[in-house]
Amino acid sequence: MKQIVINGTLRTDLGKKATKEVRKNGNVPCVLYGEKKDANGNPEAIHFVVNEKEINKVVYTPHIYLVVVNIDGVEHKSIVKETQFHPVKDNVLHMDFYEVVENKPVQVAIPVKSVGLAEGVRAGGKLMPMVRKLTVKACYNEIPEKLEVDVTKLGLGKSIKVGDLSFEGLEIVTPKEVIVCTVKMTRAAMGAAAAAAKQG
Repeated sequence: MKQIVINGTLRTDLGKKATKEVRKNGNVPCVLYGEKKDANGNPEAIHFVVNEKEINKVVYTPHIYLVVVNIDGVEHKSIVKETQFHPVKDNVLHMDFYEVVENKPVQVAIPVKSVGLAEGVRAGGKLMPMVRKLTVKACYNEIPEKLEVDVTKLGLGKSIKVGDLSFEGLEIVTPKEVIVCTVKMTRAAMGAAAAAAKQG
């Protein structure tokens, strides 16, 4: 799991007017939910701001990062919990981080990558990825950058479901019935199958 450092500044004024001013100055309001609990048993929240350019390094990337959030010189290892985007402009409005510790499992979405040439593709079909990421649960230092799915034996019209997969050290949280990828029959493949049937 790759690591990236972003620098933030503690935020004390949490009102709507102050939030508007934060965004106007090119910054993004963020919250870090820590390991410590408040009086109600909820994770303690640290409010801070980060420059939009720094936030974009974490958001607009295909990689999954362990984010080291440096707030006024104090570092917190974390993962991205949630990102809110502007409905029209698509820029980041708000970001939540969740602090991680070495031996406590976290839940995170990992990109899926197909490996190998599927039998169905060799027969003229088309490999169709159905999900881009799978949600897994593991300690952060065991989380890979991507999940490789071997499609070599996948035939025409066949699919791989989450329930067919397993990865060492990871618990897959995504429901077992979700289809990860499938080989779709194409016109060319149907034509070839029809021609083979006539010859037979």
